[in-house]
Amino acid sequence: MTEQNATTATATATPRRALPPLMTLTDRAAQRLEKLYQTNHAGHLLRIAVSTKGCSGHAYDMSFVEQAGPGDEVVVDKGVTLLVDRKATLFLIGSVMDYEVKQLESGFTFSNPNEKGRCGCGESFHV
Repeated sequence: MTEQNATTATATATPRRALPPLMTLTDRAAQRLEKLYQTNHAGHLLRIAVSTKGCSGHAYDMSFVEQAGPGDEVVVDKGVTLLVDRKATLFLIGSVMDYEVKQLESGFTFSNPNEKGRCGCGESFHV
């Protein structure tokens, strides 16, 4: 290849489109996680996974772990760190985690743009 051909064969790089964050936290979720980390789960991180269960096929699983597993994605939002199981990343891209307090229960909830539907009880979802 001549020098002139090498120059003309060079492709111009186009900038990659910005990727959406894997997950984000609402202020309430971040505050609740901070409180959990400071009290009951000092030295641990919340790890989010998606398991195959429920009548719609998938459910969110959350547990506290001492360290990240191989391939876990580290998510930092609003100064709070959590982990996402690598197998769950495609299910969770663009999700927002919230903490809701209701009259009879309270807990973390997910607003997931990848969900196509949920079961009647709301415990599982499908994509």
